[in-house]
Amino acid sequence: MLHSSLRQVGPTEGGAATVVAALRGLLGDGGTLAVPAGTAGNSDTSPLYRAAVAGMTPEEVAAYRERMPAFDPATTPSQGMGVIAEHVRTLPGARRSAHPHTSIAAVGPRAAEITDGHARDCLLGERSPLARLYDADAQVLLLGVGYDRCTAFHLAEYRCADHPPRRTYRAVVDDGDGRRWVEFEDLKLDASDFSTLGAAFERTGAVRRGQVGAAEARLFSLRAAVDHATGWLTTHRPRP
Repeated sequence: MLHSSLRQVGPTEGGAATVVAALRGLLGDGGTLAVPAGTAGNSDTSPLYRAAVAGMTPEEVAAYRERMPAFDPATTPSQGMGVIAEHVRTLPGARRSAHPHTSIAAVGPRAAEITDGHARDCLLGERSPLARLYDADAQVLLLGVGYDRCTAFHLAEYRCADHPPRRTYRAVVDDGDGRRWVEFEDLKLDASDFSTLGAAFERTGAVRRGQVGAAEARLFSLRAAVDHATGWLTTHRPRP
């Protein structure tokens, strides 16, 4: 599972394609590369939406909602995930989970196994690709980004004895029945303490650090990270 910033890597001939080709070469023919492919622009319950419509009149909000792109897993670009992740999403043979907010894309022999069956009411929990990656004993590579971008920690939120509170999500999708709004409930996910959590995890000695171009790289077991985070969040987060 790769989280990355090409800007932090620095000037690279061939850009994202070169980085992805190098990683796939290291993984070999039997390896599968997964990346976040999330989208927030199709939701009216996201911070992105609230910022976009701030100060608009009701008529302007209605017009904005009509222009919001409906999520189609085959064609909708990821948003804010970085050009490396977007390159992986568009590779021939890549697969993408169907969640309208928190999809994950993968390329390689286990791509379908990882991405299929992503339940709409399970953003990043037991019925998401994260759980499949946990079962597969995947590795996480943070390339030029911090632990605040470590999606795997969210799986631990579902495994804590005291779950975060639930909330309602809405998104506009195009799932073969035309453009329509869907609503679902799931945990209110919170990454605000992931940097502190990541620093605590790193102190266990479970993280290998290196350098790729100008970027700092961190490599670790997704399973180890989730297991550590489950205990850490249970101890350190205020109980609801």
